[in-house]
Parts: sequence; C-alpha cells; structure tokens
Amino acid sequence: MPTMTPLRRTLSVLTLALTAGSAVCAADWPNWRGPSQDGSSPETGLPAKFSRTEGVKWATDLPGLSASVPVVFGNKVFITAPIADKQELVGLCYDATTGKELWRQVVSGGGLQWDAKSNLASPSPVTDGERVVFLFADAVAGCYDMDGKEIWKRDFKETHGAFATQWTYGSSPNLDGGKLYIQVLQRNETFDFQGFPKGTPGKDMSSYILALDPATGKDLWKHIRPTPAQVESLEAFSSPVFADHGGRRVMLISGGDTLTLHDAATGDEYARLTTWNLAGEGYNKFFRLVPSPVVGDGIALVCAPKNSPVFAMPLDSKGKEIAPSWTSDPKVVTSDVSTPAFYNGHFYIVDSGRRTVSCVEPKTGKVLWTGDTGSKSKFESSPSVADGKLYITNFWGDVYVVKASPDSFELLSTNSMGDGSKPNGDASSCRSSIAVANKSLFIRVQDKLFCVGG
Repeated sequence: MPTMTPLRRTLSVLTLALTAGSAVCAADWPNWRGPSQDGSSPETGLPAKFSRTEGVKWATDLPGLSASVPVVFGNKVFITAPIADKQELVGLCYDATTGKELWRQVVSGGGLQWDAKSNLASPSPVTDGERVVFLFADAVAGCYDMDGKEIWKRDFKETHGAFATQWTYGSSPNLDGGKLYIQVLQRNETFDFQGFPKGTPGKDMSSYILALDPATGKDLWKHIRPTPAQVESLEAFSSPVFADHGGRRVMLISGGDTLTLHDAATGDEYARLTTWNLAGEGYNKFFRLVPSPVVGDGIALVCAPKNSPVFAMPLDSKGKEIAPSWTSDPKVVTSDVSTPAFYNGHFYIVDSGRRTVSCVEPKTGKVLWTGDTGSKSKFESSPSVADGKLYITNFWGDVYVVKASPDSFELLSTNSMGDGSKPNGDASSCRSSIAVANKSLFIRVQDKLFCVGG
C-alpha cells in the first residue's frame, strides 16, 4: 500500500472532518424548507426590491408549471415539471450561475393532472449533494447522480399501492441521516374522485412513513401511523420534518388531526398531540391538512386547517395524549395552507386567506404583531426568510417582502414576478416557495424560473 504524503494526509483529515459535519453547506437549499427545515437560510446580501427585469441574474423558461420548490446544491438547481405535449413528468437540472439547462430525465408519464387545482409534479425534489430524488403523485420516484445518471427508479404502486388522497398527492420526500423518507397519509380505503381511482385494491391502505436506502431505493422500514381521523381528515399534504433535540434526531409528522414525534432512525413514535376534530365536530369538519410542522426554540407548531388554531407542542413531550402548550386564537393567527417559518427566535405565520403575517413567540404563543400585506390574491406558498426579510409569493406570482423583526410589521416591497395572468386557485396559480442560496432568490412562477440577487 503506498505511503500517504503529509499533504495527502492533511487533505484526507480535512475531508473527513467536513464529511463528519453537516452534509449541507449553509448556502444550499437542499429540500423544500431549506437547510434548517424551517423555511430559513443564513444567507445575507439579499434584495428587497426586484422585478422580472430588475435585479435578475438569469431567467429560464420552464417546460411546465407546478407547485414544487426549486432545490439548490452548489452550482446546481433541481426542479420538477410536467410536459403537457409529451405527457411526461420530468426532473430537471440547471446551472445555478447561468440558468442553463444541464440535463433532464423523464421519470414517469401517461397522465399529468387529476384535478383542476394541481398536477402530478407537485412534490419538491430533495438532494444531499451526492444524489437527487424526484417523486411524483403517481407514486413513481427516480434517483439520479448530480450529472443526471439514473441510480434507481421505483413505482411504489407495485409494493405499497397508489396514494389514496382525494386531491392530488403533494408531500415532498426528505433526505436525513442517510435515509430517504416518504410520507403517505391517506384514506384507509380505495375510492374514486372526479373520475380517477385512488388507492390500490388489495393493498394495505393504512397511512405510513417509509424509510429507504437512498443508494438503492430499497425499503429499510415502514412505520404504520394510525390516527382517530375520518375520511378526508385522514389525508395530509404535509411533509416530514427533522430536528435535533435532547441528543435525539426527531422526525415530525402532521396529519390525521394529529402531530406525532418519532425517533428518526427507527420511526418509533414517542409523543402524540391529537389536536382537533376528533369526531368531525371540532374546529372544522372533515378537511385535509396541508402545512408541515415547523420547529423553533424547542417547540413544534402544527396548523389545523380551514381557519382553525395553530397548536404548539414541546419537543421533549412524551406520551400519547399530550396537551398543547398553547393554542392560537384563529381569528388572529391561523394557516390553512402555508407552512410557518422560524427565524432568529420567532415564528412567522402566514394566513393564506386573510393575507396577513403574524410574528409569534415560540414558548408562550404571544402574538407580537399581525400585519396586512394588502395582497389581492391568496398565499398558498410558504414563507422563506433570510437576511432579515420574509419572502412570500401569492397566486399571481407577486412576491411580498416583509421585514423579519419582532419589533413591528413592515412591508418592504411588492414585486410582480408572474406572467400577468392573475390566476385564482387553479393549477396555473403560483404555489411554489422561494429557495434561498448563493446570495440569491430562486423564484418559480407560471412560465419561468428566476434567479434574483445583488
């Protein structure tokens, strides 16, 4: 065996040290909620004012619109899209510096849309810098290396059945701790919706979390997650979120009228907050859940749907019947669709319908301020926050920039980035959140992907 030179030895030690630390650089946005999985980024030097022509580093035409968020790792941007004329669902890779398309892969095809509100390319991709995974609502996933070479592809209908959600499945996969996680919170029986069959007869229709080996795509474990919810309330379009607490890597799952905390390594559940709608007579009747959990200052938030409260749960909770540490007044703080963000010690919660933003203390639930953005259309994207600024995109593609400070509400700017069509909740509406990386904002609207920066 050849002798290692001092220089090679030093480089090897540095490489091992870097590998042992976080696999994600602070400047990356590797999944739909960013490097800390809370909608925040440590990036600085970001613009408050921009437009389709002002402050644009580059803009590229996308082959199709979807709600999926661009993810960024190093000099590559990954995104999904449906291609209507070819009936293809594709994963795309762009150069983060120039916007040039580097490669595309057809992951699935044969059908692009099951309802008027969204399409099958809604889940966001996820990357760890070694590979990228694209998952689509037809239960087909593909994994590729950073140069676009296929590593594996799976159709989960064959092993676990089609995803049984009334509206089109939109949960995003996540990579954490060397595992790939896919969340399927679904109806417990097959059914038809708007002419399309949901679920697979003969398959177990329980809701579950699936952990896979990202290198091979093979199942590692499947955790069945029962809840007391009924019919549509069983369905969730949230995504798994991970956080460190008390020396443990915690996985948080929201849906089925329930927030659960799990050991991320095994999927074992150790705490459960059953919050709302136990018999369909609580804050709402049978409604799906959209927002994902968010963690800050040792507190997990979960947002009940349709103008219901926001509930808080300590991460050190244990047991099956945890009472919330606080519950918001839904007339002031609520979110039907947008996942809240956590930044510099505070939660920022966007009310999708009233188009307001609230700044909330994690431990107490005290509302420090609520401000009206003045948006003329709904927010169904989730806020991204960095450099003291909160960025939110409405249906039209207008980006509202709010000062991220506990002191007071301040609207810094409104920036028109959409194509001018002003959609109102159909599949052409802008629902993609903004990715923050490389001192830039990556903004997806109806027709384009923009890179905006100083």
